[in-house]
Amino acid sequence: MAFAAHEDLVVTRATLEDWPVIRGWAADEGWNPGLSDGRAFFAQDPDGFFLGRIDGEPVSAISVVNHGPDYAFLGCYLVRPDLRGRGHGLTTWKTALAHAGDRTIGLDGVVAQQDNYRQSGFEAAHRTIRFTGPAPAARPPADVRPVGPADLADVTAYDAACHPAERPRFVAHWLTTPGHRALVRRAGDRVTGYGVLRPAHDGLRIGPLFADTPEDARALFAALTAEAEGREVAVDVPETNTAGIALAEEAGLAPSFETARMYTGPVRPYARARVYGVTTLELG
Repeated sequence: MAFAAHEDLVVTRATLEDWPVIRGWAADEGWNPGLSDGRAFFAQDPDGFFLGRIDGEPVSAISVVNHGPDYAFLGCYLVRPDLRGRGHGLTTWKTALAHAGDRTIGLDGVVAQQDNYRQSGFEAAHRTIRFTGPAPAARPPADVRPVGPADLADVTAYDAACHPAERPRFVAHWLTTPGHRALVRRAGDRVTGYGVLRPAHDGLRIGPLFADTPEDARALFAALTAEAEGREVAVDVPETNTAGIALAEEAGLAPSFETARMYTGPVRPYARARVYGVTTLELG
């Protein structure tokens, strides 16, 4: 079903089968998407992805993924380079935003688009800096282990405390996607942090990296990268988490890319200090 048109542009909902097109465009922009992100993304909100087409050929994309009754996240905002400047992106944007209803919308905006996002009602909350570099040699701590089925409920609850909305469908897929390395640290029966390492277009990506303390974050980082020594690894750290910045720098990673977390309105309180690495720039 078509939702909007600009000249000969037709915007429709995208399906999981369309994801390789969107992922390819994101890779061309240097965003380094994960190789297996699509199933977890669509599990959260299968109606939240859109493609603009001309004569059936994809030319634009966007996602507006609903995370609950009060919050949505915008990402994957892309227009094919040879067709930019014709209004196709704006038409796709307007069509997709309706999917969020009256929810507060978040996004991670690249520097070149931040002024445009401000004109659309988004306000910056903080910068997020991508740190990249070869994974250092590390010995996995004994108290960090793979997430198992018995951990799912506790890890999902921990994730919800570190994010502006609950996202159990996404988390369930993110932890179990083939190729993803999901690890948890506990103190007795209590989760003190968890993280995921996944293969990306270039190297490996860490996200999320959520932890109670710098010690927890450092232990998880070491365990996640223990089998990746020398391989390129990247983590997106909120600038407000100075301990997270220090951890990335201690590991020898260097800033390579930045975005701004922006919102159209208030979001519920969450444990920002636990966010040493955001999950993804596409879904927050």
